Amino acid sequence: MRSTRLALAAVVVSAGVSWAAAGNWPQWRGPLATGVSPEKDLPTRWAPGDLAWKAPLGGAGVSSPVVWGDRIFVTSQRGQGGLKPGVHPRLARDEQAASEKALAAAGEGGVTFLVEAFHRADGRRLWEYRLPAAGALPPVHDKHNLASPSAATDGERVYAWFGSGQVVALTTEGKLAWERNLATENGPFDINWGHASSPAVHGGLVYLLCFHDPASYLLAVDARSGKTRWKVDRPKGVRSYSTPVVVAGAAGPELIVNSTEGIHAYDPATGQALWQIAQPHNFAVPVPSFSDGILYTSRGYRSGPYMAIRTGGRGDVSATHVKWQVPTGAPYISSLLSYQGLVYMAGDNGIVTCIDAATGEKLWQERTGGLFSASPVAGDGKVYFMSETGETIVYQAGRQPRLLERNRTEGRIVASPAIADGRIYIRTDDALLAIGKARP
Repeated sequence: MRSTRLALAAVVVSAGVSWAAAGNWPQWRGPLATGVSPEKDLPTRWAPGDLAWKAPLGGAGVSSPVVWGDRIFVTSQRGQGGLKPGVHPRLARDEQAASEKALAAAGEGGVTFLVEAFHRADGRRLWEYRLPAAGALPPVHDKHNLASPSAATDGERVYAWFGSGQVVALTTEGKLAWERNLATENGPFDINWGHASSPAVHGGLVYLLCFHDPASYLLAVDARSGKTRWKVDRPKGVRSYSTPVVVAGAAGPELIVNSTEGIHAYDPATGQALWQIAQPHNFAVPVPSFSDGILYTSRGYRSGPYMAIRTGGRGDVSATHVKWQVPTGAPYISSLLSYQGLVYMAGDNGIVTCIDAATGEKLWQERTGGLFSASPVAGDGKVYFMSETGETIVYQAGRQPRLLERNRTEGRIVASPAIADGRIYIRTDDALLAIGKARP
């Protein structure tokens, strides 16, 4: 009976994001927001001269590319916004700190947000949509800007959200379908170091997580019209940098949120609270990874906890649905990856770790070096770790460490990559790279 419910829930979730459409990577971390691709024959080795193509971006940013059909969509910012005063904390420590770089500004003058579309075959720019920044702009950490949220698409429209509170829905041809300014509607966007949550799309709704100091709320808007379908308010001061994700829960679809309160699940259709694990935390950044009815999640910040949670509960499930928990060792920013019965993570200290998904037991750990803000992705039996230094470290998936390749590209990599149609698409601060051979 349980397997039947899971199968039905999976069908519902898959239909909501058009997961079955071949070769698409429609949101941050892919079709089911897991970072896993079903594709085969993915590239293992490349050098700077082996790129299929490289396209300059009109602005700078750290959002990830998303792919639908023959188009790749990327958001950026032109012009320099404000930086938060004081010392900006770093991921790296000791000798690695020298490799950690700030995001350079692109262009001069006032701030303008960009949504660009590129042709997947050759990287030529198909269109560019410009959105002038409105209102007082929140200051940010110098490692990102107000174009940190990744776009999302359902194949009909592209949904782009910026750290000013502005949201636009564009047709895949770059025409405006609707727009909103959540800062004007609900209060200023004010979260320490700047907004980072990306939109999520499921079942004709777009989910926007606005857990900030002045106001904390989870919003679901109609994908066609942009009108609010439901809104859940949380206590003032509840914060999150994470992105909501819809998973096929044991009793139906669940919308999962990582915040400073803990882990919460909502009904994606109504916003009704389903279950929660109360676990206060200072910086909720990573997004849970989902596989076979289990959420694998960390909370964020330096060497925080990570755990496996069974879906399908109701109310406080802290004592009933936590399969295992490890109190320390998870990455600050990068999300966990669940793949083929194992969980992988890349720490801020240049260490890659493999965990048994069933037990939480550490199977292996290797010091690779590097700075990992991007979340790992996997496919074709391989796991890809992208370092800010421009290096992609490729491991064979398995219970024993097997390093396959270390690939160097030019540019800083903070954005998580996309996998589509046999290629890996990497966004550096100011360029989009295509690696691998496209499908015939």
